[in-house]
Amino acid sequence: MFRFYIFGGEYSKEQEMLKRFTTDFTVVGNKKIGEDYILLELKHPNNLPQIDAGQFVEIQIPDTAKTFLRRPISIHDVNYESNTISLLIRIVGNGTTLLSNLIDGDKVNLIYPLGNGFSIDKAGKKALLIGGGVGVAPMLYLAKKLKENGSIPEFLFGAKSSDGLLLIDTFKQEGAVHITTEDGSVGEKGFVTNHYVFNQLNDYTSIFVCGPTPMMKAIGKIAITEKIHCEVSLENKMACGIGVCLCCVTETKEGHKCVCSEGPVFEINELTW
Repeated sequence: MFRFYIFGGEYSKEQEMLKRFTTDFTVVGNKKIGEDYILLELKHPNNLPQIDAGQFVEIQIPDTAKTFLRRPISIHDVNYESNTISLLIRIVGNGTTLLSNLIDGDKVNLIYPLGNGFSIDKAGKKALLIGGGVGVAPMLYLAKKLKENGSIPEFLFGAKSSDGLLLIDTFKQEGAVHITTEDGSVGEKGFVTNHYVFNQLNDYTSIFVCGPTPMMKAIGKIAITEKIHCEVSLENKMACGIGVCLCCVTETKEGHKCVCSEGPVFEINELTW
């Protein structure tokens, strides 16, 4: 017999089928990353369910009297041994500021894992993972899953300056890291599409991208021209996270789709870009 616990660690039959759960996690780490980011580590009360690279959570803000809506946050990393997930969060408003004030032992409620992740089985031998800004967040767990599947991941990260580069040493543990900065303070000067790897795209069998929309569009067009499998993770504004409110709809070649439930990851050929 299946029992239904809304805030517990046990799952109903219906939840197992949907692969969505609502659970109170415990904060076991909250580290400031630079001036504008935090790395929030949360521990599950029992055992984590399967989580795919590229999926996200809807996190409840502690002071719900002031902040009603949950916040959609990409899953940065998953550790099944410690039953923890990590979230790389940019502090941009009242909600994320409240999250930055969480301390060890605090409880935070998540609806997770949401959306569709990256296609690990389509990566091929060598994948280029490109991130801009907080778009680097899903790339760590993606790299780990790619390696488990026999692919070789490499990273290409872009930022305005060295201050915008996040957790580079952590990413280096999973693969080679290429960098561009607009001011030339680290790596090559310019945008990610100015990096020399774009002169060597034949070395890669796939490209996975998350970041500002203009960046993803530019990379997508190059991938289509070069006939390289490319997937992008859209960052549309979201509310419900389950495809009900329709505020995150994006246009595709098959009509309008909800980014939260039918994405956030799409193959570039699906989009009207």
